[in-house]
Amino acid sequence: MIKIDFTKELESFNLDINFTIQKGEFIAISGDSGSGKSTTLRVIAGLEEAKGEIEVFSKMWLSNKSFVPPQKRDIGFVFQNYSLFENMSAIDNILYASNDIEFAKYLLDSVNLYNKKDTLPKNLSGGEQQRVALCRALISKPQLLLLDEPLSSLDSKIKISLQEEIKKLTKEFNTTTILVSHSNAEIQNLASRVFKMHKGQILEQEIVQQDSLIGTILEVNSDFTKIIVGDNVIKTATKRDFAIGDSVLFDIIIS
Repeated sequence: MIKIDFTKELESFNLDINFTIQKGEFIAISGDSGSGKSTTLRVIAGLEEAKGEIEVFSKMWLSNKSFVPPQKRDIGFVFQNYSLFENMSAIDNILYASNDIEFAKYLLDSVNLYNKKDTLPKNLSGGEQQRVALCRALISKPQLLLLDEPLSSLDSKIKISLQEEIKKLTKEFNTTTILVSHSNAEIQNLASRVFKMHKGQILEQEIVQQDSLIGTILEVNSDFTKIIVGDNVIKTATKRDFAIGDSVLFDIIIS
């Protein structure tokens, strides 16, 4: 179990965080911009100081007597802006975190990027760069994976593809994961619980229903809306104004 209980004084409010996570659980933190979500991740990672306790599977990362530096915390961190080394190839960016070359190749193959392993970041698309960043975060098989709005700058179709890859890999390695996101559809697809934050406080916790699917709008006309879900294309009656590229969350009922 991971126990997180800390406070931190910020410019306009105090951050006061207290929650627990089970091994292998995927949770999300949502809330308005400036509510303290990203700072919470940075404190957990050891990138910012705070007062309190962070205990990760019986190891104290933060207490009134100790502070484990970021490089000694067993974490993977995926940022919104990728943070890749521009002078290193895709595989070398991953190997910077661990020299396990066979596992690096496996991860690249898992996200369909093996054929671009020797490509520099500037020659990769935004979605491809984020895949490399995800592989780099996972190569050390961290106890805790932190995702700070990793998909927010990508288009809808790439977002859905990356969500499925994140889901697949975190399940495969039973990786305990904390996601910060503004996207309700993203949270619904990935997380089992969501903590809603406001001005540094967790106001409520919700259990996420996992019986929904996420699709991307391909075509809209007066009769139907065409949606792609994974490898499948479905049609549904048009009941509201959609735009091509929108992400949609909907329930599938099989009778």
